[in-house]
Amino acid sequence: MTAYDGADIGQRMRNHFSGRTEHLYGVLVQVLADDWDRGGVVREILAGHEDASPGDMVQLRLLAGIHRIVLRGDAPELAEFYPSAGGSAAPDVYAVWPALEPVLRSHVAELREGLDVAPQTNEVGRTVALLAGLSEALRRNGIRQIRLLEPGASAGLGLLVDRYRFVGDGWTAGPVDAPLVLDGCEAPGFVPEEFEVLERRGCDLAPFDATTGEGAAYLRSFIWPHMPERDARLRGALETLRGTPVTVDRAGGAEWVRDQVDRPAADDVLTVVWHSITRQYWPRAEYDAMLAAVDEARARMPLARVALEDPDPLPTEGWWRPQIEVDDDVIGWCTHHGPPLELAT
Repeated sequence: MTAYDGADIGQRMRNHFSGRTEHLYGVLVQVLADDWDRGGVVREILAGHEDASPGDMVQLRLLAGIHRIVLRGDAPELAEFYPSAGGSAAPDVYAVWPALEPVLRSHVAELREGLDVAPQTNEVGRTVALLAGLSEALRRNGIRQIRLLEPGASAGLGLLVDRYRFVGDGWTAGPVDAPLVLDGCEAPGFVPEEFEVLERRGCDLAPFDATTGEGAAYLRSFIWPHMPERDARLRGALETLRGTPVTVDRAGGAEWVRDQVDRPAADDVLTVVWHSITRQYWPRAEYDAMLAAVDEARARMPLARVALEDPDPLPTEGWWRPQIEVDDDVIGWCTHHGPPLELAT
């Protein structure tokens, strides 16, 4: 992936998949960018977002809004191109746009409203990074009992790391009968540590109940439709959530983290503040305040911060991956969707 600071929205859309058009979203960003360039309906939908920061991922918000319309059955001709809706038509620039344009024109208000919602894939594949980070934090602290806190938790699926099954190169972790099995975790030589989650809790600016049909469909809209394996992961995670409900408070990250770490914890419990691919959506002052709350609490309790985030600042050129952080140390890398895991040597 390359950084594209300084590009306008049209260029960001066109660059998002590096010009690859072998899958549906690679084609969609091309035709959306073309319409932006010629001043079409995409200009109307994105009006007011011209100066949005690259981290807002306006293009992904628009794609998710279109996907929601397709999933509920309101765009049958366009659905022919969406594997997630049962479509099997090959994505082609010349065929997709005639099916897409009328959908855009008839749903301008809805698509504009959807731009206010940050992407909420609640990508459970990222829990492989949490597993790696927890294992390192446990080795450093010698504690096996966890209080797991997640700011920016969306529907809370990332808090169920101990309920998922992970299969890597020469190692496994998690229940053998787990509804969700994450294959292809790789990382030969990794030794996952055993732990017990005593408490799990998260917060989000816009939490929702993913155990409902509406909530599940909302999450599915942020899954790229040409990636059925991610959709299958989500279904397994939702089944897990129905058996292990989690609490997700409606709150901002910094204040919520401060309130949580102000609660006392036993000396034999490790408090872990976990966040993944959220830093780019937070105002810098909010993120810094969250870090300050974590650092201030270290004197009061065993505590670790585990994160999967893009490098900060982003590289200006070349290829990069999200990095797994334990406190201020980078211990490995994986993709934005999770596996495969690579550990630093």
